[in-house]
Amino acid sequence: MSYEYFDNLYYNASKQIHDYARELRKSMTPAEKILWSELRNRKVANCKFRRQHPIDIFIADFYCHEKKLVIEIDGEVHNSQKEYDINRTAEMQNYGITVVRFENYEILNDIASVLKKIEKLCKKL
Repeated sequence: MSYEYFDNLYYNASKQIHDYARELRKSMTPAEKILWSELRNRKVANCKFRRQHPIDIFIADFYCHEKKLVIEIDGEVHNSQKEYDINRTAEMQNYGITVVRFENYEILNDIASVLKKIEKLCKKL
């Protein structure tokens, strides 16, 4: 892989963000675990996803660097932080990253539809 690939992989995320991401990988939510089991090992559109991936000052739930695609799973906490999520998405878009959001219940109740949407988006990007 090229230097440029790795140079832009984390978008200057600090060591503290990397350490926090490592901790988050150890305590994934049930919805994150389900989606991760479906995304890992290039199962969707042959895209490599990373879980709890540092991007600048943020940690994306799932990130595909090849497609510059972030997948976020929104649980109950996101109901009270909508403005933060909007700003966070805008910051990622400044890096040319596409952000797609799914609700916990979508992952838990209709994973097949979620995977179809992700695959379609991966093929489009």
